[in-house]
Amino acid sequence: MADTLRRLTNTSSFSVLQDKLESWHKDYHVISCDQNLNRCCELIELTAKIQGQLFAILNLTAAEGGHYAGVDTLKTRLLPWLGTCFSMARPSVTDDTSLQLIQDSVEKDRKIKELSFSHESDMQKMETQLCSTRLQLDSVRAELIDAKNELDDTKSKSATTLLATEDEILQLKADLRSAHEQVEIYKRKLDALDDYERQIRLLRDEVSYLSTEKAMLQERLVRSRSPSPLLRASRSSSPVRSESPTRAQLTNSSRHARLVSRFSDLYAVERLEAQSLLRRYIADLQMVQKIIFIAVVESFKFAKLAYRQFKLRVRKTLSPSHFGPESLEDAAVDYIVRNLDLYDVQSSVDDVINAMNVDPRISFPPEVDFGRISTLIREACRVAFAMQTLETPLDLAFASDGELYNDSRYRRSYDSEFTAPLVMYHVWPALMEGNTVIVKGEALTRRNAPWTRSRSRSRSASPVRSRSLSPTRSLVFNSKRSLSPDRLTASRL
Repeated sequence: MADTLRRLTNTSSFSVLQDKLESWHKDYHVISCDQNLNRCCELIELTAKIQGQLFAILNLTAAEGGHYAGVDTLKTRLLPWLGTCFSMARPSVTDDTSLQLIQDSVEKDRKIKELSFSHESDMQKMETQLCSTRLQLDSVRAELIDAKNELDDTKSKSATTLLATEDEILQLKADLRSAHEQVEIYKRKLDALDDYERQIRLLRDEVSYLSTEKAMLQERLVRSRSPSPLLRASRSSSPVRSESPTRAQLTNSSRHARLVSRFSDLYAVERLEAQSLLRRYIADLQMVQKIIFIAVVESFKFAKLAYRQFKLRVRKTLSPSHFGPESLEDAAVDYIVRNLDLYDVQSSVDDVINAMNVDPRISFPPEVDFGRISTLIREACRVAFAMQTLETPLDLAFASDGELYNDSRYRRSYDSEFTAPLVMYHVWPALMEGNTVIVKGEALTRRNAPWTRSRSRSRSASPVRSRSLSPTRSLVFNSKRSLSPDRLTASRL
C-alpha cells in the first residue's frame, strides 16, 4: 500500500487536475462548445483514474487491517457516501460547495506547507546567525583580554615615565604659546606688507602721473624756447593753453578693464551666492532670478543718481578755488576717482531695497527681507558708481520682458527654448559702452512669452498692490545721507 500511495503522491495527479481545471476556466469563453465538453470529459476521466487509485489504496489498507479493522469507518463514511452517490435524491451539499471545500482544503495545505518551509528556512538562518554571533563574541572576548593585558602593561610603563611626560607637556605648551605669538607677529607683518604694497601701487601711479606731467612740461618748455618770433608772438597773443592729462584720464584704460572684470565676477560669484541664499526661502527658481536681475538694475539706477549728486557737490565745492590747466569737469571727475571711498553706498543700498519692496513684478515671502542679498546690491552699486567715472561711462542695456531676443546682447540660459524668438524674462543684464556690447547678458526664451508694453505704461495701468510686510521687512524711508561739507575740505582736494 505504501508503494501505491508513494506513486500517487509522486505523480501529483491532483496538481495536474488543478492545473487543467484552471486552464479550462481561463479558456472557457474563448474555445467552442465541443472543446469545452472535451475538456470536461478529460477531467472526468482523470478524476476517475485518481478515484480508482484511491479505491485500490482503500482495498489494500482494509486488507492490511485484517477482517475487523476499519469496519466502522467503512460503515460510517464509505457506505453512506456510496448510497448518496447512487441515490436519486439531491445531495445536501452542492457540487460547487464540495469543490469549494476541496479548494479551501488544498489552499490551506499549500499555505501550511509554505509556512512550514519558511519557518524551517528562518530557523536555519537564525541558527547560522547564532553560530556566527557566537564566533564573533568569542573573538571579541579574546580581543578584550588582549586589550586588558596591553592596558595593564601601558599602566605599568606610564607610571615610570609620568614625571618626564609632565615636563614634556609643559615644554610643548610653552612652545605652542611662542608659536601663537610668532603667528600673530607674522599676521601683523603681513597686514603691514599689504599696506606697503597698496602704498607702493599708489606711489607708482603718482610717479607715472608726474612723469607724464614732466614730459608735457618739458615739451612746452622746449616749444617756449623756440627762436621763431612768429611762434612766440602767436603764443603770446593766443589765450588757449594745452591741457595736461589728469589721473582719471591716465588710468582710464586700466580702470575700464578692472571694472569689466569685476562685473563678470558679480555674475560668477555674488549672483550665485545670492541665488543659493534665496532658494532657501523661495522654491521658484524663475522668481529668484527675477529678483536678482531687478536688484542689479535698480543698483545701477540709484548708483548713477548718487554719482550725479556727488559730482554736483564736488563741482560746487571746487569751483571757488579751482585753477589749473584742466577744466572743472575733469577736476571733479579726477577727485571722485581719487576718493571713491567717500561714496555713501549704504544709502544707495537702502534706496534699492525700498524700490524692490514696492516693485509689482516680484514677490517675496513676508518673513524674509530683501536685505539678505545686500552684499550683491552693495557690490553692484560700487561697480556702477565707479563705471560712471570712465571717459565713456558703462551702463546696462535696456531690457523688458517679452521683447525680441537679441543674440548680440544676450545668450540663452540652459533651460531656454532655443528656437523661441521672445524673451520670457532676463537672468542677467548686458553691459554696454554706448551702443557697443562689452559683456553679454543672459535671458530665458520661451515660445509662450507674453508681449508686454513699455515699463511706464504697464506700471501706470496696473493697480497699486499693497503688501502685508513683516516687522523685519517694514519700509523705512530714510532721508538720503549726503556728504557733509566738512568731508570735502580744501585739504582733501
